[in-house]
Amino acid sequence: MTSRERIIEAISHREPDVLPVDFGGMRSTGISARAYKNLKDYLGIKEGTVKLYDVFQQLAEPEMEVLNLLGGDVVQLHRLAPAFDIKIDRWKQVRLYDEFVATVPEDYSPLPNENGDLEIRDKGTVIARMPKGGFYFDQVIHPYEKVETYQDIDNIAIPEITDEELAFLEKEARKLYEQTDKAILAAFGGNIFEAGQINWGYEKFYVDLAINKDLVHYWLNKLTDAYLRDLDKYLKAVGKYINVIQFGDDLGTQQAPQISTDMYREMIKPYHQRQYEFVRNNYPHIKVFLHSCGAIYDLIPDLIDAGVEILNPVQISAKGMDPLQLKKEYGNDLVFWGGGADMQGLVNFGSIDQIKQHTRELIEIFSPGGGYVFNQVHNIQSNITPEKIMAIYKTALSFRKNG
Repeated sequence: MTSRERIIEAISHREPDVLPVDFGGMRSTGISARAYKNLKDYLGIKEGTVKLYDVFQQLAEPEMEVLNLLGGDVVQLHRLAPAFDIKIDRWKQVRLYDEFVATVPEDYSPLPNENGDLEIRDKGTVIARMPKGGFYFDQVIHPYEKVETYQDIDNIAIPEITDEELAFLEKEARKLYEQTDKAILAAFGGNIFEAGQINWGYEKFYVDLAINKDLVHYWLNKLTDAYLRDLDKYLKAVGKYINVIQFGDDLGTQQAPQISTDMYREMIKPYHQRQYEFVRNNYPHIKVFLHSCGAIYDLIPDLIDAGVEILNPVQISAKGMDPLQLKKEYGNDLVFWGGGADMQGLVNFGSIDQIKQHTRELIEIFSPGGGYVFNQVHNIQSNITPEKIMAIYKTALSFRKNG
């Protein structure tokens, strides 16, 4: 099988020829720029520079040589501006973290403030900040933080996908389809719950979910209308090339869902369902992928009902997210994409032998019968050594020898 055929089999709940693998196919299955540079050095790959495509999380774009060495079957169709409206169609080289030369988006020029924090500015306004010694940027501006009326909401325009981006997407999707045999995972977004947290600010959004429900519904209806307008254009441009479309909404904490099941059903699910059903009704060959971190076990039946077909990152370290129970109860309804190595706990603190055993046991739980794509739980962080990365992926590749 080709990589594309392998992924299609897996997401169709059929067991493919060998274990399907994702290495860096979306913004939560990837690798930090530092860790990627260390991995390249370890593998002895001298050609090319680290390409930083996601400035928010500081993620590197895996090169095809690395992707193939680690068994990657998936490539990512990026949005034109994955974070902070910084486009990735033009590039430059800089010395990243004052450690190594990297390729970064041309408009990525963070500046230090008086405290040593790095700031991203738009027309002089700080929109994101990375604390001194930090690893990621935090959005620090919330355009809806003072809305109180429908008119306040109407006064803030929701951007529309541009012809420029649609041309970029179509060109990139066609290139990935024709020049690789990999499955194409298209990053759309469509965040509902997270959009409220980011745009309203966490505290205001949580309060208004409880006491200003009509106002929140008014905004979420407008937001979802805009998403559906863009989703229609997006899929008309790339739908014939892609296999999976990725939505995102982190609904869980380490211990429980962030909101009750009742609140999810009332305030968030209708807007998820409108988007997911649009894809399933109009593009049935494209699978709906939801990235949602945390302890979301109690929400899974509603996510399935809303139209989710693939769940990521399968955060097995969170309460209630037991791999055996997840596979037994929902393996016929969901494709599990991730769950292959606990990056919070065991990989951080365990030995190489422990990591290998841990990864092997998880694959043996999730992979039988199909409906599984291997990946570690969320991104590989900057402190993870190449030896640990290779322990994870060599274990995954060992299952291919048995295939």
